[in-house]
Amino acid sequence: MSYSFNVKAASKDEAKAVVAAEFDKVVSQQPIHARDKAAALANANAVIDLLAPEAPEGHMIAVACNGYVGWRGDTTADYSNPLNSASVSANASYFKPVA
Repeated sequence: MSYSFNVKAASKDEAKAVVAAEFDKVVSQQPIHARDKAAALANANAVIDLLAPEAPEGHMIAVACNGYVGWRGDTTADYSNPLNSASVSANASYFKPVA
């Protein structure tokens, strides 16, 4: 089961909060992603932290997150089976909004 989302924020702290809120939406729609939430948020926060401490004048932060998990068994019934594949990916960058 996979997810993908993009968010924008004015600061690094706001970006982390918006990513967490968006991932909560993913979990509400796809409960299996409760199992990779910690890894996904840690990854997103790490790339956000790699950016310069402050955004350049007039810039915002864009964050894109995507990933998937796979597991053995009936994919429509039992999310408790062990995962047999997983991926988490995130990128973050400063950008200047087009006026």
